Amino acid sequence: MSKQDSQSNLNNNDMVNQDQINKAVWNACDTFRGTVDPSIYKDFILTMLFLKYISDVYQDEYEGLVKLHGDNPELIHAMMAKQRFVLPKGSSFWDLYEARHEPGNGQRIDQALHAIEEANGGKLKNVFQDISFNTDKLGQEKQKNDLLRHILEDFGKEILNLRPSRVGSLDIIGNAYEFLIKNFAASSGKSAGEFYTPPEVSDLLAIILDPQEGDQICDPACGSGSLLMKCGRMVRKNFNGSKKYALFGQEAIGSTWALAKMNMFLHGEDNHRIEWGDTIRHPMLLDKSGKGLLHFDIVTANPPFSLDKWGVDGAANDEFGRFRRGVPPKTKGDYAFISHMIETLKPGSSSQKGGRMGVVVPHGVLFRASSEGKIRQQLIEENLLDAVIGLPEKLFFGTGIPAAILIFKKKKTDNNVMFIDASREFKSGKNQNQLTPNNIKDIFDAYKHRETKEKYAYLASFDEIKENDFNLNIPRYVDTFVEEEEIDLVAVRDERIHLQNELKTLEVEMGRYLEELGYGS
Repeated sequence: MSKQDSQSNLNNNDMVNQDQINKAVWNACDTFRGTVDPSIYKDFILTMLFLKYISDVYQDEYEGLVKLHGDNPELIHAMMAKQRFVLPKGSSFWDLYEARHEPGNGQRIDQALHAIEEANGGKLKNVFQDISFNTDKLGQEKQKNDLLRHILEDFGKEILNLRPSRVGSLDIIGNAYEFLIKNFAASSGKSAGEFYTPPEVSDLLAIILDPQEGDQICDPACGSGSLLMKCGRMVRKNFNGSKKYALFGQEAIGSTWALAKMNMFLHGEDNHRIEWGDTIRHPMLLDKSGKGLLHFDIVTANPPFSLDKWGVDGAANDEFGRFRRGVPPKTKGDYAFISHMIETLKPGSSSQKGGRMGVVVPHGVLFRASSEGKIRQQLIEENLLDAVIGLPEKLFFGTGIPAAILIFKKKKTDNNVMFIDASREFKSGKNQNQLTPNNIKDIFDAYKHRETKEKYAYLASFDEIKENDFNLNIPRYVDTFVEEEEIDLVAVRDERIHLQNELKTLEVEMGRYLEELGYGS
């Protein structure tokens, strides 16, 4: 009996839980650890999880149809062709698994992925073109073949039988994928910011932006897509499982774009459009004419902080007019992303709640002068800025600096700006701090109620901000200064005398014990 057959014969009651799946896929990384850097092998592990999942789903569906229509292979073939995805003959995980002891594992895996890409048209077009298992990064041919044999065997274990009849729901695989991405981010240092936003920050942004049924939601620096999917999940949660929303994104790094496409696929987010390209230099989410930017109900992102060489050349003559408020400095791209995002918001009249935007930025965005100061001033004068939220340090992978969230709205009801200092709202961790559910609730409550709260929140008027020269540095508005308690010098002297007397008593007792033990002088 083949390993595939043994998995299909597992008792369907032998259900598996999320922690077991997470632990098994993380343990599979042991094959690469110490041999290949995590920043390289993450793509192999995530792609293999994807391939294993679609192979198991396909086999589950096929066997179900055989039970119903076993005497009609033509009907089975026709029905399989209408499934959510197509798995060409010879390209499944199990085909690769059965041939794992033969030379050429890398080439076979690449050929299988290419065949899957070709067979599924637009859904997976070009997804695997930046991912090659037949690479010298895995060592010379024999070492590479052995590594890939081991990884096929790791994913062929019964614990990683990912058939729906055993796993039970789609999300357990999507969650495992997110678990891997998070853990790779934690071990990848500075590069992690390229593909991952901590889930607590995504939660906070989604709650504040409040996505509605029918919304079009965009992340122009979408990484692996986690922030977009969090917004989609919010719609489903608040509207009885409704999937009447659309997700849009653009990602500059090819391998990260592929992660986003696979992530969407695994989470069942079929109504998405994720483009590969540089958002600032070559925005690709355009209207039907190809001459104007698409506009969205929600635009949200965690762009790279203060990106150097962001594309200042040509910005002054940008064909989409994104930099009409000013061109950001050439070595700091923060306001390039902010300007792009503002220009892709739907006007207040065309959306029930008006276009809303949430963006994660370094604190320098709040107070840097020169061209950034002029852009900031115009955004405030246009009454687009709704809130400034200061976050704790060490929330983000790859940087310890504290960040802030800026909320913009096209349909404001006043000209005030809410300032929230949440820099002390966190659960401390060894390497990363975390926002707890209570921290998130406190921040959202302060944002929603728009009331001043001592040492935490302040509702500033336009005139107050103008008086501060449009500087948004949070301590200018939220006074967190705590007076030091007055020191009672007499009490300190008395405590010191008391401690000295205690020490003398202890020394006398210690001397007596030492004499009894024969160590006396």
